[in-house]
Amino acid sequence: MTIPRIEFRHISKTFFGIAHAVPALQDISLKVMPGEFVTIIGASGSGKSTLFNLCVGLIEPDAGEILIDGEIPQNRTGMVGYMPQRDLLLPWRSVLDNVLLPLEIQGIPRKESRQRAFDMLPHFGLEGFENEYPSALSGGMRQRAALLRTWLMGRSTLLLDEPFGALDALTRKELQDWLLRVWQEFGRTVMFITHDVEEAVYLADRVIVLSTRPGVVRRELKVDLPRPRRQRMIAEHRFGILVRGLLADLGVDV
Repeated sequence: MTIPRIEFRHISKTFFGIAHAVPALQDISLKVMPGEFVTIIGASGSGKSTLFNLCVGLIEPDAGEILIDGEIPQNRTGMVGYMPQRDLLLPWRSVLDNVLLPLEIQGIPRKESRQRAFDMLPHFGLEGFENEYPSALSGGMRQRAALLRTWLMGRSTLLLDEPFGALDALTRKELQDWLLRVWQEFGRTVMFITHDVEEAVYLADRVIVLSTRPGVVRRELKVDLPRPRRQRMIAEHRFGILVRGLLADLGVDV
């Protein structure tokens, strides 16, 4: 029996302000299997980022359990790779020095960490740009650098919170295809938050739909499209059926 890479069991979380309690998640249960690409969609405020913050140990649930590789860890910090919505590249550090940050924190010798980074630069489209600073990079290249930094943490599971949300449409499609190639080549497990329903279907093995606040799992959709994916699939009838079904789940009149 295959053990889930990540498992949420009956997770609930409420945030308390001065005058109001804001329920973010309610009784969330879901599994992410090794090597799977799972996308998560839902309206703003449905608890998508909260789910990631719980998984990486930035906050704790009010109820429920989070298992990583079948175990309930005492401390989840650093057990999965996490890339938030902003790239958070340090402007005073070169691309190379930015992506080496997780290895520095782990205390890996600089010679070894540089070699790891140089081995991966071509896969992330950054070969020849390692000495540039973030201000010299396009938006797409900044996202690649941020993803490489997350990748070099060496974790088997990556949590990506809307990594392409601020990019123009053409760059976004280019990076979707690039991410799928890297994922298929190296076999990491990916959880990916997006507001773009087409993107959710195009990338995923499964799409998780969260309801409006408090977020509950409204639907889990298995995406039965062949791989490797191609952008021309977006115009195909089956793709359109999947997208329209998810939009209906989100309350969009289609």
